Amino acid sequence: MDLTPDPLFVQLRKALRDGLAGVPAPDGVHGAPVADGATGPTRTVLDALGAADFERPASAGGLGLGLAAGALVSEELGRAARGNSYRADAMAADMGGPAGAALAGLEALPVGNRVTATPRAGGWELTGTVTVDDPEPGTLLVATRTGGEPVLVAVARGAAGRTTQSECRPPVVRLAATPVTAADMVGALDDSPTGPLARARLRQAAYLLGIADGAHQIAVGYAGFRRQFGTRLRDLSAVSFPLARAMVALRATRAAVYQAAWSVDSDPDEVGTAPVVALAMAAETAREVVRLSMQSCGVRAMTAELGLHRYFRLAAAESARYGDPAALWRIVGADRVRTARGAAAEAGSPVTAAARQ
Repeated sequence: MDLTPDPLFVQLRKALRDGLAGVPAPDGVHGAPVADGATGPTRTVLDALGAADFERPASAGGLGLGLAAGALVSEELGRAARGNSYRADAMAADMGGPAGAALAGLEALPVGNRVTATPRAGGWELTGTVTVDDPEPGTLLVATRTGGEPVLVAVARGAAGRTTQSECRPPVVRLAATPVTAADMVGALDDSPTGPLARARLRQAAYLLGIADGAHQIAVGYAGFRRQFGTRLRDLSAVSFPLARAMVALRATRAAVYQAAWSVDSDPDEVGTAPVVALAMAAETAREVVRLSMQSCGVRAMTAELGLHRYFRLAAAESARYGDPAALWRIVGADRVRTARGAAAEAGSPVTAAARQ
């Protein structure tokens, strides 16, 4: 992996920051912290930059910039504390699904059992309650199981038994015996290291990284001019040391995210569980760094003055959007155990028999 900054990505990052700076953000400390979804205000910025073409292969008329470009877009959306109007279309494009759809139920992965699919003539009936990433969703791409691996199923607006509760954060969709057919099946969410789910996890990891980084920048800036006990806050070790440790965590997480994205693009045989590791790390980093940033800024972090409250509420909603970090780490641990057992078996080690007990 070449660590030299790509000049194209540097320009793209600047263009995104300039564009997102002009997107209005809710300043109230109550209600939804962002306007999210496929029709959110960030859509105009992304459309102006042609973001839909960034990851699309050149053979399909795209720019062929790879998943790293998608991670960069997601990170900048998080850093600006804006809604993510990118992830749903990017995942739909990976799976050949409809554009403008909203993702629902991914927080239940890897189990994928928040929505039950009961077989019926010609299809299934979906029942359950899941979160959705759009307060006014059109078509839903719902994660569920139809007997085997998790799948995405399209549920049209107005489908029988489908209701949305937009007043909560994140919004919730309830499905009550909602009928779908085999034609509504978008695709399987398998554990392929380079498949649509792995790519979606890396985009979400980058979004969480951006949320953590944006909150940290606000805290560092505030600590640089706010004075207490006759000196700046950042000159007090009780404030500066935790902020410095947070910077280390951010850099480690960024390395994990972009290393995994580079592997998916350039070395797919070596990806393994890197996307899962990146997402679990990013979720934990977002929770911890945003909490620390709030603490460093004191009571002002809970007002509209600094805007940190939006990062705090975003981190709470987004850190488990694609699965709880503990569940993700269990996936990684199980893979490590399988790898160790396989290596021991090949070497004829007696440890293999003990490990099976």
